[in-house]
Amino acid sequence: MRKLLLPIVPACLVVAPAVVFAAAGSPAAVGPATDARLVSSPSFLADPFPPAEVRRQVREAVEKAKRQARRQAVPKVTVSPALEAIAACESGGNPTAVSSTGAYRGKYQFSTATWQAVGGTGDPAAAPEAEQDLRATTLYEQAGPGQWPVCAQ
Repeated sequence: MRKLLLPIVPACLVVAPAVVFAAAGSPAAVGPATDARLVSSPSFLADPFPPAEVRRQVREAVEKAKRQARRQAVPKVTVSPALEAIAACESGGNPTAVSSTGAYRGKYQFSTATWQAVGGTGDPAAAPEAEQDLRATTLYEQAGPGQWPVCAQ
């Protein structure tokens, strides 16, 4: 059986001459003066960022907008004294707390499954404190203090 080996030609060797010829207008107008015109052309300057950088910036902007919307969408909840005691016991009241194993997260040390069961999305420790209070209040009303077997006693 014979193997056919095809030469791999970098895309820049195929695409770059075509761009130069198209921008210059004719194959005869290639050289340093043409290169300078291409680099200073509005089309070249209009896209100064590499696509990966643009995608990263867009991704960061979308995530920031989601975080801001989530913060604004969560109503402020009055936390009961029982839940305040549970939060103090579970995490010292720290909404960004994470257990040593990483399984329990946030002010009330939610597991991911429990967090999702009461309507939470994403990482409980990354959620605003008001949202954690809301989810803990919902859980406490639905299931009682048994969800925190050590700290609810």
